Amino acid sequence: MARRRTAAVSAVLALAAGLPALAQMRQDRQHPVWTNSLGMPFVQVPAGSFVMGGTEAADVLAQAYPQLEPKRFAELTDEGPAHRVVIGKAFYLGQHEVTVGQFRRFLAASGYQPESEVDGTGGYGYNALYDPATTRRGDAFEGRDPRYSWRNPGFAQGDEHPVVNVTWNDAQALAQWLSRTEGHRYRLPTEAEWEYACRAGTRTRYPHGDDPEGLLKNANTFDQDAAPYWLRWQQHALRGSDGHAFTAPVGSYAPNAWGLQDMLGNAWEWVADWHGDSYYAESPAVDPGGPAEGSVRVRRGGSWHTWSFYARCGYRNWNSPQTRYTLVGMRLLREIAPSAAARPGPRPAATRRLSSPVAR
Repeated sequence: MARRRTAAVSAVLALAAGLPALAQMRQDRQHPVWTNSLGMPFVQVPAGSFVMGGTEAADVLAQAYPQLEPKRFAELTDEGPAHRVVIGKAFYLGQHEVTVGQFRRFLAASGYQPESEVDGTGGYGYNALYDPATTRRGDAFEGRDPRYSWRNPGFAQGDEHPVVNVTWNDAQALAQWLSRTEGHRYRLPTEAEWEYACRAGTRTRYPHGDDPEGLLKNANTFDQDAAPYWLRWQQHALRGSDGHAFTAPVGSYAPNAWGLQDMLGNAWEWVADWHGDSYYAESPAVDPGGPAEGSVRVRRGGSWHTWSFYARCGYRNWNSPQTRYTLVGMRLLREIAPSAAARPGPRPAATRRLSSPVAR
């Protein structure tokens, strides 16, 4: 049974001064941007509180997304109940997803090998000759296959595109290497930190408002550029064009109110938490970190192939930590005050839901 929540903590911690020698500080409009040794820009997110989760009534959603069958709306129980969450400390969050070029520089400097290469099974990728209808699961992409990895998702990418086909464990390796190298604690954001940063003070479906068509100017999602490649799902495409059929260079769309870009669309982003269907009913009111254990890790934000319904700020999805998929990337958080506290290591496992997260 959900416990009664107390009032939100009224005071939040102030931002620590002092910047590392490896970093550079600049002003991006009114938002301070800190750049690390791999060239990753980070935006300062203030401490504060917000209302997390909460599903709209099915009839309201059905009117906003008439192309979807009713069962899609019944699957959203893990988005509730709506609850107030306090983010007690300011932090730096990647201005956008980790890019192909940044990930390449990490591999060259660290000697780390991504899981898709170490286990030899590869990842997933786009293949124009592949027909989802011929497979048992009907997956939109071909794989696993050694041809596909972060180097090759089946479509062209430049160094400024978001890296995909990376596992949760790969993201942990990058964060741990940066922490050791720079002396500041990097990690994946918690699910609460991610949604807080995505909403940036809003309570609407998307940071720009409730209209799905508004995504065309604010995110790279499934639209008329991508629809010709997947005719079986073209009814779910937005009516206009966002300019990209596959991934877009990071930062191609307008920032939210806190100067963060691509929080929705382009690439799904791993977050730190294990997934729990009922976690919102029992999570702490201050800095929740997700269930203590689980089998699948949460990913947030949607991708270039995601229907608008699944690109909402509050939508939750998940995969096993070993999953590498052509839609899934990452965004890192850098703590303001370094901490020696270690996060638990990854656990094995896998499972999944209707919109598509199995172990891949």
